[in-house]
Amino acid sequence: MEILRKIKPENIEDQLKRPELDIDYLTGSVRNILQRVKTSGDAALQELTEQFDKIKLKHLIVDNNEIELAGEKISEELKAAILQAKANIEKFHSAQKRTPLSIETMPGVTCMRKSVPIEKVGLYIPGGTAPLFSTVLMLGIPAQIAGCKEVVVCTPPDKNGNIHPAILYTASIVGISTIIKIGGAQAVAAMAYGTESVPKVNKIFGPGNQYVTKAKQLVNMEGTAIDMPAGPSEVVVIADNTADPAFVAADLLSQAEHGEDSQVVLFSDSEELVMKVLNEIEIQLNDLPRADVAKKCLAQSKAVIAETLDECMALSNTYAPEHLIINCTNAEIIADKVTQAGSVFIGAYTPESAGDYASGTNHTLPTNGAAQAYSGVSLDSFMKEITFQKISKKGISVLGPIVETMAEAEGLGAHKNAVSIRLKSIRK
Repeated sequence: MEILRKIKPENIEDQLKRPELDIDYLTGSVRNILQRVKTSGDAALQELTEQFDKIKLKHLIVDNNEIELAGEKISEELKAAILQAKANIEKFHSAQKRTPLSIETMPGVTCMRKSVPIEKVGLYIPGGTAPLFSTVLMLGIPAQIAGCKEVVVCTPPDKNGNIHPAILYTASIVGISTIIKIGGAQAVAAMAYGTESVPKVNKIFGPGNQYVTKAKQLVNMEGTAIDMPAGPSEVVVIADNTADPAFVAADLLSQAEHGEDSQVVLFSDSEELVMKVLNEIEIQLNDLPRADVAKKCLAQSKAVIAETLDECMALSNTYAPEHLIINCTNAEIIADKVTQAGSVFIGAYTPESAGDYASGTNHTLPTNGAAQAYSGVSLDSFMKEITFQKISKKGISVLGPIVETMAEAEGLGAHKNAVSIRLKSIRK
């Protein structure tokens, strides 16, 4: 990790630049994939899967027998862990249900608001370098709680054309049976446009690499809703001299192992702590199965030494990280100053991996600074809020003249007349 000093918030975009591909090349490549799928459907999906995943598939859809047998291929310990995580996530997301709103704004004028589920949703589950069955929980559970009528999962196959049994088992326990063996931008295209095997959906969810993220952004421009621009994972850790360097190093490495394009940042007011953390990273790296991936990520990551913790917090709020870990004395007080972050982890014993898997919060979060304007996935992400209104004769009598005046001022005579004609009928 590179050590930086005296960074100002206004310079953070340049000093802590996120990794990115050539935008023109990325956009052109993804547009080509989208067009191929839009034009040729399943045939394009099979060709692209052979091209990118090096596997020729006979069938794109996972059959029910594969799903039923998946539970026999994973340990009882893992199944128990998944079931407990499922219970925690269900508890937290069920508590997010909204009660219908009804209020009388004027005598006889009632306005209402009600949540209804999005009918058809597509869930992208990364499965390339790591089969993220936890994402099935994070997306499938709120989709089921919301009451979405159709839930489609797309996830890339392994080199033998199979889906990891943990993904299939997790999908089965959250009630998802439509699982497609495709990944990458082509999976996003399939869910956006629909093919012979893949149903067209109304909204697409899920994290992915820069190709997946760009595909989501492009289909969004064409009318398919998306959860957020959730690209390569990232974490910021704010730590003071009371933090255990081993804890901090472990948290940084837990993100670094996601991928070489992930972003790992440490903010501290203690140079001594930073040096201890960097030393601890070298020690822990030796025991990691994905050490090579983590090393490539760390080569482009930063440790920032600031004057104060307030300065660290200001830098973090400007950076707007996906994950923010606060490992300091009085961490809760510092956490009150957070204004921009996807999800916050407070205190020495709150690792980001707890939120990734089982505490109950959602791990599908805004990256690349999108936390400045986006929230992470929640139950609301799978719902639409529809407003209703009902006006009585008394109500239109008191509200009508106000609408007439405003419509006339805007020069919209038909709008005014829609009210005037009703007022005249009442006065007869």
